[in-house]
Amino acid sequence: MKPMMPALRRSVTALLSAALLAPFAACAQTAPATPAKKPVVVVVATGGTIAGAGASSANSATYQAAKVPVDKLIAGLPELADVAEVRGQQAFQIASESFTNEKLVELGKSISTLLKDPAVDGVVVTHGTDTLEETSFFLNLVVRTEKPIVLVGSMRPGTALSADGALNLYNAVVLAGTPSARGKGVLVMMNDDILSGRDVAKRVNIKTSAFGSQWGPLGMMVERKAYWFRAPVKRQGMTSEFDIDRITALPEVAIVYGSGSMNTSLVPAAVSSGAKAIVHAGTGNGSVPNYGVDALRQARTAGLQIVRSSRVADGFVLRNSEQPDDKYDWVVAHDLNPQKAKILTALALTKGVSSAELQRMFMEY
Repeated sequence: MKPMMPALRRSVTALLSAALLAPFAACAQTAPATPAKKPVVVVVATGGTIAGAGASSANSATYQAAKVPVDKLIAGLPELADVAEVRGQQAFQIASESFTNEKLVELGKSISTLLKDPAVDGVVVTHGTDTLEETSFFLNLVVRTEKPIVLVGSMRPGTALSADGALNLYNAVVLAGTPSARGKGVLVMMNDDILSGRDVAKRVNIKTSAFGSQWGPLGMMVERKAYWFRAPVKRQGMTSEFDIDRITALPEVAIVYGSGSMNTSLVPAAVSSGAKAIVHAGTGNGSVPNYGVDALRQARTAGLQIVRSSRVADGFVLRNSEQPDDKYDWVVAHDLNPQKAKILTALALTKGVSSAELQRMFMEY
């Protein structure tokens, strides 16, 4: 075989070198990847156990709530900077059993204003657990947004061994910045569960697994990722007929708790105190004892709406079962517990609705 001519050898070598070096040259010319923009999440603090402190690390159930301000909550969890641009806003510094209608309205307006800012992707509300379910349902009904609103609390103060607040708050911030959380209504992030603010309830008072729903969680949060298993079907957010921007105050709604040999004088007391409606937290299927019917009928004649709810945690109240609701012009709360029935009834009263319209709302919300 004849040796390759020098000129041809140089051409072949040049071609081979160019082919081998081309991928490296392309990599060298590629601009460095732009880091993904982190979501902007505002943490609105209201107090509660998640901001609480105990006398020692062994105190998990005995402590003072609402002690730690929002800036220290955020600073104490530097991992938040990895998942979002976080800023804090101190709305209140109270234990949640001290929430009032006035504070609910104030909080709702503040969150609505925050979420109208195009730069804000989501809101986290730190909240005491005692009335977290009521606040979550209220916000679910009145804040007209698709952006995530996530309520979070803890069952142990941050000073306790195995405190649950840090992970709950971390997960809540991740969830508030997660695009798949949009349009699902107000969410509650507790103990790794993603719960609907509509039907969540505090069911245990001393365990970290305190919150649940008879219909189950919407999903779970595991290591920065939301896994969804069902979606809410009731009206909320953008599909709601309520709007916090048009609400200035909530009328008073009384809850009368049913029991054996119950005190029926609580009904006329509610009327005389200025209540505009009574939620009867009845036994079983929202049952009213035979000696209590007249008092509720008289209250209805006086203009108060009467809503039959149940003190039973699960199930729902059937209309015209146990009591002739059509005859008495009463309303049933369906699957809403008494405290949530109170919230929806109060909002409905701001619109001056009839009993038929109120019943429609209980079925739709």
